Amino acid sequence: METAIALENVSYSYTRHTVLDDVTLTVPKGDFAMVVGPNGGGKTTLIKLILGLFTPTAGRVSLFGKKPDSAWSRVGYMPQYTHVDMAFPVSVLDVVLMGRIENSRRWRYTKTDREAAHHALSEVGLSDKAKRPFSSLSGGQRQRALIARALCGNPDLLLMDEPTANVDPAAEASIFELLSELNSRMTILVVSHDLGFVSKVVKSVICVNRKVLVHPTSNLNGTLINEIYGGDLRMVRHDHRCSHDGHCINDNLRLR
Repeated sequence: METAIALENVSYSYTRHTVLDDVTLTVPKGDFAMVVGPNGGGKTTLIKLILGLFTPTAGRVSLFGKKPDSAWSRVGYMPQYTHVDMAFPVSVLDVVLMGRIENSRRWRYTKTDREAAHHALSEVGLSDKAKRPFSSLSGGQRQRALIARALCGNPDLLLMDEPTANVDPAAEASIFELLSELNSRMTILVVSHDLGFVSKVVKSVICVNRKVLVHPTSNLNGTLINEIYGGDLRMVRHDHRCSHDGHCINDNLRLR
């Protein structure tokens, strides 16, 4: 099986502070993996190393067998919601077209670029919002627009940093349903603090806290979660709900 992401004995330090230590990680093509761990554990650093934005202090990173900067055309990236300037006067279509910069020529968007942008908007259910100001969208719609931007270049690997931040539970469920569909044609790596949909759509969990360990979702339980986050957590289960009609079963598991 082809490998989408490979890290071999990778370490990274900020001055004297080691953030990631001797990390070896393989993400096979077609995987849907979620990166979890405590704040400051190295999740964002791991993503930046994969993207080639950071150079490892030691070790090697590759995407599809190449150096990260040689594989950018195969990668779609969605940054954290909080990193988007909501005051910038730009339309939804303009935001999505930014995902074609790698493919565009002479900094002009072609007919092909615009067709790709409209197709991406259609995939995320925002075809009718193309001419709307980006700032006028709801939180869930903004996240979908940013997903469309990442999809606009037709990537083989989709990297997403907190794609369900600042959205309500219904929008969160809708986004993960969309990602599950996209996983049929691309590898997906999601950074999140919310394990709510892990058991339903995610195939593997990458636990990051200076070191990196990979677990299948079937092994995710209270003991393992406690080890990942290094302290007591209150777990609220949504797979067992009592009602007037009796017991209802739901596959979702959410952390609070």
